[in-house]
Amino acid sequence: MDEEVISVQHLHKQYRDHIAIEDVTLSVRRGEIFGIAGPNGAGKTTSVECIQGLRKPDSGEIRVLGLDPERDITRLRQRIGSQLQQSALPERIKVWEALDLFASFVPGESNWPALIDQWGLTGKETASFANLSGGQQQRLFIALALINDPEVVFLDELTQGLDPAARHATWGLIRAARDQGKTIVLVTHFMDEAEILCDRLAIIDHGRVIDLDTPQALINRHGGPQRLTFSTDHNDLDWLEALDVVQDVTRTGSQFTVTGTGSLVPLVSHALVERGIVPDDLRIHQASLEDTFLRLTGRDQMNGLAD
Repeated sequence: MDEEVISVQHLHKQYRDHIAIEDVTLSVRRGEIFGIAGPNGAGKTTSVECIQGLRKPDSGEIRVLGLDPERDITRLRQRIGSQLQQSALPERIKVWEALDLFASFVPGESNWPALIDQWGLTGKETASFANLSGGQQQRLFIALALINDPEVVFLDELTQGLDPAARHATWGLIRAARDQGKTIVLVTHFMDEAEILCDRLAIIDHGRVIDLDTPQALINRHGGPQRLTFSTDHNDLDWLEALDVVQDVTRTGSQFTVTGTGSLVPLVSHALVERGIVPDDLRIHQASLEDTFLRLTGRDQMNGLAD
């Protein structure tokens, strides 16, 4: 059985008339990248802050590595690392100074010089924080989150504002931390990021976990049908609707769209070839995690997805 390192049961948090967290229940397994996603105000960041002991919930039960974040906060902080959504450093602080400073808060020895090489900051030791690129700043934040060699690392909106190259490089760092045996809790509003990185993902909306599973399982369950589009001179393909995986066949001029589920692509392709029909411009439209997210939350992209 997978070991549970985080357990959250019926978490609730309210600020006057605003309910930030209605009822959040989830668990995180050791050694996984666990994602938390949700629209604006969904409660994901507040939930993670409660889990880390940074905020006090009104009710519910939280255990992290078997510890209560309220009663055992000192012991817990020795075993977790955190990069918060609003992480910042003084502009003039140098890379080595930041690492040395954070290491001074860690009981015992901290081999922070090794983190400089490990996280791609070699040659930037004396550079000030303000002179680092966005990607380099994020590498420094990850290094600082790992300064105490934590068992669980919390990363909140880590790739916000990064260019595509820096985002992909940061994803590699997150995987590297997981491969070192860390458990990663990743708060993100990028669905491509969640789909690529996360072993499991909790989608939170209106202060509740509305579903939790692997990204692919969420897509299969909620992403909607697949679509196969192609062109052909044949006029009548209604017979395709007899296939169990086909839901609908529509035609616009010489272009056909076949909608369905499951093994739609291989079964439709095989049926066409069997009848001597070779389709032109065949394109496959698979549901994505973003499609799934929008279906589950009922939001469109104009409403924004950041918390």
